[in-house]
Amino acid sequence: MSFFELLENTPKIFGFFGIFLFICTIAAFIFNFGFKFRIIGATIFSLLLSLSSWAFIQSYSEKVAIEGAKYVPIVYDNGFDLIIAKANDDFPEESIEPTLEQLSENLRKGSRSGADVKIKIRKIEKISDGVSKPVVIGEVQKNVKMN
Repeated sequence: MSFFELLENTPKIFGFFGIFLFICTIAAFIFNFGFKFRIIGATIFSLLLSLSSWAFIQSYSEKVAIEGAKYVPIVYDNGFDLIIAKANDDFPEESIEPTLEQLSENLRKGSRSGADVKIKIRKIEKISDGVSKPVVIGEVQKNVKMN
């Protein structure tokens, strides 16, 4: 079983286990078993695990990979409307557009308070010894409003 299959099945597994423990809890109260209060905690915990694993599945999204895009580390993110990624000096020009598209697709809908986010890729250009300046080689604007 792969990780993603296990991830999809965990809410069901914990849910069925919680239902089973709930039936055992009812039986423990009917027959006045000594462990009836301990089994309540296990029942609630398993149902809580079921709900939390379901919530994790709802929030989990795989990264989008676009052909031709290169990895660029994000060096600045103000958390609202600006993301800057750093390209190497030998970054190919034909990879700029796919990389910008990949970065914009991996932003989550509804994040960043619905702002229009500017995504920039920049290189560092050496001017003289010990002095350099950033040069923006690509830019895209993405609207992340929930639709």
